[in-house]
Amino acid sequence: MKIAFLGPEASFTQLTAIQLFQGEELVPKANILDCFLAVLNNEVDKAVVPLENSIEGTVSMTLDYLYLTQDIKIEAEAVLPIAHHLMVHPNHHNNDIIEKIYSHPQALAQSFHFLNNKYPQVPKQDFASTAAAAKRVSDNPDRKIAAVANKFAADLYGLQIVDENIHDFEQNHTRFIVISNNSSSNTTGKSFGSNLNASGKKTGLLITLPQDHAGGLHQVLSVFAWRNMNLSKIESRTLKTGLGNYFFFLTVVGDWDNVLYINSIDELKAIGAEVKFLGNYKEFLLKS
Repeated sequence: MKIAFLGPEASFTQLTAIQLFQGEELVPKANILDCFLAVLNNEVDKAVVPLENSIEGTVSMTLDYLYLTQDIKIEAEAVLPIAHHLMVHPNHHNNDIIEKIYSHPQALAQSFHFLNNKYPQVPKQDFASTAAAAKRVSDNPDRKIAAVANKFAADLYGLQIVDENIHDFEQNHTRFIVISNNSSSNTTGKSFGSNLNASGKKTGLLITLPQDHAGGLHQVLSVFAWRNMNLSKIESRTLKTGLGNYFFFLTVVGDWDNVLYINSIDELKAIGAEVKFLGNYKEFLLKS
């Protein structure tokens, strides 16, 4: 199988993909949209993209593309512990003055207090990914720049770690999802890593409320409440059609073979809500 992931090499997404798809061909992509397009165009069988971080919250771009790409489904969820380190080119010593720090905006946010305390005057610049930031430092040995990334990136690009474990919170985890093309015949493939144990199952739903009226959200949530369906996540996201217009991403804990669960979608549609069923899938806990 071919598996796309948010690259470049040494990104946290690649670390996730390696554990989920042992021995499969991994294809780096420059951004999350390219991962979705690679699946939709059958360039790859599946893709791994970040969905949520325990500190910074949901990756809005992933949520948007789940909503906008109708044939995409979720096949699995994986949670990876995250550790950030500050790294420089080995040409520069620890006492060199760092001129700029690059990283993915979520990594910078997750290390905000450390960077603000130790490097308050150093500009921080957003980059496409932590691994891409590390590559930028590696490709510019004459510049006194640094990157926030993982140890895999430091080893791959030959960088020197000057500050370890700079993330502000110990319990820093990122949730990734495996997506595939619902209309493709190439989505079955092999099972996930043989050494992985599923921690549970979930179902993903995208719901657009019926025409705005008092009690609309309560009416939708009541569909789940009287069926005793445990919702582990409810998140709103703007539809970009005007202020106050949203869709909702919900996850339901457990299997989806209960007839009451299955009929919930019909009831939601009956009250005027639009529903996209993203799939019932396993969740895996990975190693850092």
